[in-house]
Amino acid sequence: MINLLELTLSELQNLFVEKGIQKFRAKQIMNWIYQKNCYDFSKMSNLSKDFRVSLRKDYSIRLPELRDKQVSALDGTRKYLWVLDDSELIESVLLIHPKRVTACISTQVGCKLDCAFCATGKGGFTRNLKVSEIIGQILSMEKDFGEKITNVVFMGMGEPMLNYNSVKKSIEMINSKDMLNISKRRIAVSTAGIIPGIENMAEDFPEVVLSISLHAPDNSVREKLMPVNNLFSFPELIQAIKAYNEKTSKRVTIEYILIKDVNDSRNDARTLAKNLKQLKVNINLIPINPVEGDFERPSEKHISDFKEILEKNGFETVLRHEKGTDISGACGQLRGKK
Repeated sequence: MINLLELTLSELQNLFVEKGIQKFRAKQIMNWIYQKNCYDFSKMSNLSKDFRVSLRKDYSIRLPELRDKQVSALDGTRKYLWVLDDSELIESVLLIHPKRVTACISTQVGCKLDCAFCATGKGGFTRNLKVSEIIGQILSMEKDFGEKITNVVFMGMGEPMLNYNSVKKSIEMINSKDMLNISKRRIAVSTAGIIPGIENMAEDFPEVVLSISLHAPDNSVREKLMPVNNLFSFPELIQAIKAYNEKTSKRVTIEYILIKDVNDSRNDARTLAKNLKQLKVNINLIPINPVEGDFERPSEKHISDFKEILEKNGFETVLRHEKGTDISGACGQLRGKK
């Protein structure tokens, strides 16, 4: 039985044409799912009763099952724990802002990159998510929150570039005017530095915001924090960012987690500025969030000094105020466990 959340409009239209079903019926069904948040064929009132019955024989609309929801007392952030068809668990986060609602979604069950500061990788890697499981997170959060999501960030559990085909199709569905109808400029994809994925994004989605989790000022620090550096080294990543800048004329967002006595010194800031000097980038500074391990948040003085040095070197730098830290819903805290 086909889960309709796996299909684009054109794919459903083609299936219908093959079965002798009028093509426009596909658009009607997509409207019920994506504009009206209706997932029950029996309630699709502009379809005939016989057609609704026949749909249930071949198709389903299966959302992930909600296992648990936590709401931050600090800022209203919502963290969701979902159960998938094979009983695996994933988490996603809904960030509430005055003028936008952002879905932070997962692309894998677990993560194989095992970054030293991130909780997700500590549980290992199980599998990639299907398109329906990616799209299903967004629809399920809309259903729970009761409002349309305006922004989507692929920054939940997993490395999006290691599930690129599903991410690519999901972006197309998120952007489609007949589906979620979210502008590509309101979609962001974050990678720990998978260079083939960065090259694919430049080719396929130059309008989508690309974020790169750098988290170190140079190669020696990065290889201690991020094992992926052994596959795609710091110098190679810098060259990949430069190539992306040149191909797309777009800036890249550099994500930099600040960790006390690891990568937060004034010298680290100067080294980072030197290594990013020729690139078109914005920098997000993220004081580390609490996870299991020995890493600590830097002092406010170190954070302020680090930011000041980058700004004096001409970089637009934002100190990110993390949301949902009290429910372990912030960057690096997702585990997919109850």
